Amino acid sequence: MIQSIRQAYNEAFSPENYRAFLDQIHHDYPGQLDFRVAETPVFVPLALKNRILEACDSIVDTITDEQFKAWSEGAIPPGQRVPNENEHTSFLAIDFAICKDKNGDLLPQLIELQGFPSIFGFQSYLSGNFRNYFPIPDGFNHLFDVDSDETYRQHLRRLIIGTEPPEQVILLEIYPEKQKTRIDFAITHQMLGIEAVCLTNIQKEGRKLFYEKDGQRYHIKRIYNRLIFDELENFPELKTAFSLTDDVDVEWIGHPNWFFRISKHTLPLLNSPYVPTSQYLDQVKTYPDDLENYVLKPLFSFAGSGVMLNISKEDLDSISDKENYLLQKKVKYEPVIQSPDGLVKCEIRMLYIWHEKDPRPTLLTNLARLSRGEMIGVRFNKDFDWVGGTVCFFEE
Repeated sequence: MIQSIRQAYNEAFSPENYRAFLDQIHHDYPGQLDFRVAETPVFVPLALKNRILEACDSIVDTITDEQFKAWSEGAIPPGQRVPNENEHTSFLAIDFAICKDKNGDLLPQLIELQGFPSIFGFQSYLSGNFRNYFPIPDGFNHLFDVDSDETYRQHLRRLIIGTEPPEQVILLEIYPEKQKTRIDFAITHQMLGIEAVCLTNIQKEGRKLFYEKDGQRYHIKRIYNRLIFDELENFPELKTAFSLTDDVDVEWIGHPNWFFRISKHTLPLLNSPYVPTSQYLDQVKTYPDDLENYVLKPLFSFAGSGVMLNISKEDLDSISDKENYLLQKKVKYEPVIQSPDGLVKCEIRMLYIWHEKDPRPTLLTNLARLSRGEMIGVRFNKDFDWVGGTVCFFEE
């Protein structure tokens, strides 16, 4: 996207250096990396950065509106409401496709929102690893409202651990050792000293929760939640002492309800040149004549599952639970990252945390995903190079 910097990076790139870069990750976290890391970071020019920040601010304006909780009440599916919800989300992720406007200028277009944490630990590590192995120019940064990686870690520590001993704070997942993002759990443990604990290993006594480690039993005071209901549906026979919907005496860092409240359900509430037209399917009175320019998305899904790119009126008519779907104007990703053998598409996720008493969330960092496939995502990019997860360095 910045021709001189891209050219310098690509000329300095070598497969041997990339292998050394990956070898370092595998050395530091053996057996933990389970997704493809791209050969390059993304260098974001100032004009695009400003547009992304403008888009983010307008979205945050909606989420911080005093009416937002009322607007999002219908987002939480029946039977999945978790007690003891806090006043606002602890995390916010905003995903943009990088496109071009009618003048040929780079334009962010909102793809998805999540009131849910992302790989904060890994992104901090990855940015440093890129700087160690590749030429990252001065005047570019992966951070925003913090001045250093140490300040970044302090923010995460304050949010996730607070004043509790780290051993009384857990990262909650289902079979964390099998998750694709388990490298982030390992880095989070190294950074904050908290254990990744499987839901099946939680013990419950009254309203108190416990886990065991190395023969010792610990009372859980805080849960850094990385578990979503979608994943539990993959284990219908799962038996646990604790259910997410139980009324228990813990503080949620990333309360599960916010995964639903800030989600695709939010998109129709947004009005911005950076947000494609979105409607709840059950509120669409007349289908658009150009359905080829629309995509159908289930409201309650994760990682692109259930998305229909090519839809017909018959497809829409056949859906019985229309209230659970979103009809959204398609976004045309513009291939903007020059690889050695062609252009690659890009999606950028802006990552926020939100301290309990703050009026607005704090923008910490970002991640990016590069793609040559029909959609962003691992299963659409098998057998390609210069694709996968990466980080953006934004022009300052």
